Amino acid sequence: MFEIYNFEVNQSYLLMPVISMFYGIIIRMFYFDNKEHHLPHIHVEYSGQNAVVSIPAGDLLTGKFPAGKLKLVQAWIEIHEDELMANWQLATEGSTVFKIDALK
Repeated sequence: MFEIYNFEVNQSYLLMPVISMFYGIIIRMFYFDNKEHHLPHIHVEYSGQNAVVSIPAGDLLTGKFPAGKLKLVQAWIEIHEDELMANWQLATEGSTVFKIDALK
């Protein structure tokens, strides 16, 4: 006997894969996400707080984020700038993005 469960999937998360996680911070990148902010960026989440951070500058574009955690994100961006920019190019074309190493 099989049971079928009907559940809704938040489509925005299907279009925004996790590219890295560290120190409780989740880093995502939307596909086709170059319309609203008009510059490369990532979406960051930590403890219920969400923000958009530019790459490679690391500026907070929208949202609120704890200062200490933002500094970790900015350090991670600096270390992985080349991978992030390559992922941005892929994401804006709708191609698969790659995981990026966590901040250690």
